[in-house]
Amino acid sequence: MSHTERPPESEQNQDDRAREPIFLLPGVVTVLGGLILAVHAASAFVFNAETRLLFTVWFGFIPLRALSVDGLPGGVLPLLWTPFTHALLHASWEHLLLNLAWFAIFATPVARRYGSVRTVVIFFVSAAVGALAFAATTLPELQILVGASGGVAGLTGAATRFMFQPVLFIRDPETGEPRVAGRRLASFGELMANPKSRYFTLIWVVLNAAVPLLPAVTGADVNIAWQAHLGGFFAGLLLAGLLERRG
Repeated sequence: MSHTERPPESEQNQDDRAREPIFLLPGVVTVLGGLILAVHAASAFVFNAETRLLFTVWFGFIPLRALSVDGLPGGVLPLLWTPFTHALLHASWEHLLLNLAWFAIFATPVARRYGSVRTVVIFFVSAAVGALAFAATTLPELQILVGASGGVAGLTGAATRFMFQPVLFIRDPETGEPRVAGRRLASFGELMANPKSRYFTLIWVVLNAAVPLLPAVTGADVNIAWQAHLGGFFAGLLLAGLLERRG
């Protein structure tokens, strides 16, 4: 009696399946997002109320330190790191999850284009620029800035420089077949000339610039660091060009 057997899978297919990543996000996005999540989880589940307050004071960004340090632990010294570390802290789970979703969406294309180190640089430098914009518009009030919004806004700005541009193709020198080369980085003029990137940028700027008007319209307090959003976004637009690989 004859019988048939299914031919075994090729070793190549097995190897490809073995190399499939568990996470579809780039490694740097997973690691940095996991760090932000871990910091908030520690604050929420491990720290008591007093420790949580001290942690926020030491690692959240407080612009007033530049003018007066009365009652603030550490004096002016935390200004060396808090423009960066405030991006790892969040006020609530809702705040955290919103920023992580936004982070995953825009950090992914940036990481695939620029690599891990440049992505981290864009995130933290944009967060620092956003903190400076926050300080410029809130001093001499006592306010504390926490949240990844400025850094994520920087990643958004960086992605805006290329994600709306047409895909470029090159011809494979061996096979002669067309091969995807990616998207070119738009100049600032091209950014405004392209309808998609122009409208995206204008809508982003207008929505964030309008945040200070919301209390007058809605009658409710709105705790959104719109200054950090705008500062981070424009920092990302600039950093994308400075960190772009040439050639």
